[in-house]
Amino acid sequence: MYRLDFLEQLKLRLVPPPRAGRVRDVSSVVWHLGFISLLTDVSAEMVNSALPGYLVLYLHLSPLEYGAIDGVYNGLAVALLSLAAGFAADRSGRPKRIALAGYGLSTLCKPLLLVAGAAWGWILAVVWIDRTGKSIRTAPRDAILSLNASPSLMATAFALHRGLDAFGSLLGPLITFLVLFHLPTGYKLVWIVSFGFALHGIVVLMFRIPADVPRSAGEAPRATWRELWRGCADRRLVALAAAALLLSAMTISDGFVYLLLQKQGGPGAVYFPLFYVGTACAYVLLSLPAGRIADRIGRLPVLVGGYAALGLLYLLLLRSSTVGLGTVAAALALLGLYYAATEGVLTAMTSVVLPTFNRATGIALVGTMAGVGKLLASLAFGWMWERQGTAAAVGAFGAGLAAALLASVLLVRASRTGASA
Repeated sequence: MYRLDFLEQLKLRLVPPPRAGRVRDVSSVVWHLGFISLLTDVSAEMVNSALPGYLVLYLHLSPLEYGAIDGVYNGLAVALLSLAAGFAADRSGRPKRIALAGYGLSTLCKPLLLVAGAAWGWILAVVWIDRTGKSIRTAPRDAILSLNASPSLMATAFALHRGLDAFGSLLGPLITFLVLFHLPTGYKLVWIVSFGFALHGIVVLMFRIPADVPRSAGEAPRATWRELWRGCADRRLVALAAAALLLSAMTISDGFVYLLLQKQGGPGAVYFPLFYVGTACAYVLLSLPAGRIADRIGRLPVLVGGYAALGLLYLLLLRSSTVGLGTVAAALALLGLYYAATEGVLTAMTSVVLPTFNRATGIALVGTMAGVGKLLASLAFGWMWERQGTAAAVGAFGAGLAAALLASVLLVRASRTGASA
């Protein structure tokens, strides 16, 4: 059915009007996936929020060394095996199994941090394996979510999931802060508690998420390799993947943003995890409204608004020679707004242009491009900070973000063939 036909039938009331943003209509599977991500993110963010202070302020690693670990943690995490995991999930028709393998691998790696000690190479190896688990689970999980959400509620469903995920991102750093506040060198205790939360997430996944996913009538339970490759060549998917690469390559990671705030006179190392708490608070509050707005007015404008908020954060970092409480609050609010308006929205934009049989693969492709961009961004920003200073690094990334955003909008709009993103 063409879009104009639909509009004419809508005027004649032959079809019901689309409804967007009704949280009560979201599938219970989406809620369960959200709680799994909440528990897993408590675990992951306990580690993530402790690492910058532990590596740079406690072990005194250089910005470039931290950039390598941060790139592995936030970028290579998705780039390593995400596309292969997406293929496997679509080819087998059992995305839950692939997701469970990824969650399990990340969980098992938490205790390895206990024996890594202060060895930079071992920490890098453990983080590499841990984030490989994330790269395996992300696309199959998002495919399960999108296949259990109606197209008119796609951004809302992802926003709900990301909101619960962000609540875990809030609790994780808060728990880390409480541990380190009472025991400033208690990083081993942080790793142990992190392992416990990750283990609970696996239990929920095993018993609350169905093994099968809903498919269209008459659709084969397994896709052929030719179908999967053909689906990846869709011009709308290619444009979204290119946009994900461009934009993520110009995105300064959270850890570097927080290190900049701390370097410019922010709170001491003990309070470092609270930066993550502040960002997560803003993310939790803004995620669902951003998703509902995206379903109603269009997802591309909301995505652009999110990256505009990131650009304002760069300006704030450039203009603030010293950091007070107000500057810190504004920076964390802008970072939370950026995440709320981009993460779930981009995945929703990807999901609605993909057929059921190719859902995990397409999501993985876009995620892989974003992961490669984040890896490059962390390495480049760490190198520029070390060689040219923070002001030059932030300024270069700000200019690059503006160019990347313009190019991405043009790419996505040019790729449309009458269907709404």
